[in-house]
Amino acid sequence: MNKLEDLVSNIGSLHNTLQQKAVKSINQLLTIRNLLIGFYIVEFEQDGENRAKYGKKLLAELAESLKIKGLTAPELSRCRQFYLTYPQILGALSQKFQHLLPQPILGTLPQESKPDRSRAENPVTPAEKIVSQLSYSHLVELLKIEDDLKRTFYEIECIKGTWSTRELKRQISSQYYERSALSKNKKALSALTNQKTVPKHATDIVKNIYAFEFLELGVKQLVEESDLETALLDQLQHFILELGNGFCFEARQKRIIIGDTYYFIDLVFYHRLLKCHVLIELKIGAFDHGDIGQLNTYLNFYKKNIIQVDDNPPVGLLLVAEKDHALVEYATAGMDENLFVQQYMLQLPDTETLEAYLNQELKKFSEHE
Repeated sequence: MNKLEDLVSNIGSLHNTLQQKAVKSINQLLTIRNLLIGFYIVEFEQDGENRAKYGKKLLAELAESLKIKGLTAPELSRCRQFYLTYPQILGALSQKFQHLLPQPILGTLPQESKPDRSRAENPVTPAEKIVSQLSYSHLVELLKIEDDLKRTFYEIECIKGTWSTRELKRQISSQYYERSALSKNKKALSALTNQKTVPKHATDIVKNIYAFEFLELGVKQLVEESDLETALLDQLQHFILELGNGFCFEARQKRIIIGDTYYFIDLVFYHRLLKCHVLIELKIGAFDHGDIGQLNTYLNFYKKNIIQVDDNPPVGLLLVAEKDHALVEYATAGMDENLFVQQYMLQLPDTETLEAYLNQELKKFSEHE
């Protein structure tokens, strides 16, 4: 080998091939781990004495005792649902995936999966396809579908079209299953649908919250959408703290879970003078009415789940940025007391200051393009 091009090609090919294998292994092991967690929980609960002793508190106590990142009580409940929904995978572990599991674990598993009578009359996607072709993030979305036949339809289409998790969610929300049922030419609709989709990349499988938690990695790089947004948030964080007036930094990309979905709040401060949380969302691009709704959802979540008895209601600031324009919106839901509103207007930076800052930073970035 005496050509640099050959060296680059060989190393690139080696990297891509082994990266694909690594990603596939992570995907499979995460899926198997969560299924086995569900299996162990169900087996434990089936003991009448355990059910009587722990009842509804089992998952909360289990999460507290485990102290494993990501395995909260809701996630443990999802693992249980995963096992109950996909019992066919259990029997395949000792047959198709024994190379991934140590013998002590394999020895605790039944050789055949228990029959699922609810799905007996419906087609079932082969277990090895589920484990090897779908990430756990795909399965989380599929678990939300109660109808077995409908879920199987999306499993098959997702595998055929190599959909990303985002594409799967989009197809479900567009009622692809219902449209297919009404279509006279289902194959043509399927071909047209997959022609318009962008296939997932190998790294997409691990760039999700479940894989990051499984590997015990931070999620900061996962949730930051662009270099511009990251840079603006870096500057904004320092800018707010430099204003003084009682701001205390609390979190960057603060993760919360509402229902079955994770959300990330760009910046969270606590204002020691106002005795309230200040939630800041930065959006790159033009203002959309959904931005206010999203921020208001975060505020309501904080009011219900986070604030202490002596805290005032949280405050939300929405900054929407685009070239030659900056819009600052305040969301003040729940602040009914006039005195607090007056304090809030005095203590927080005024909209003109924030808008001038945002325009100034955007100008700097455009000058460096």
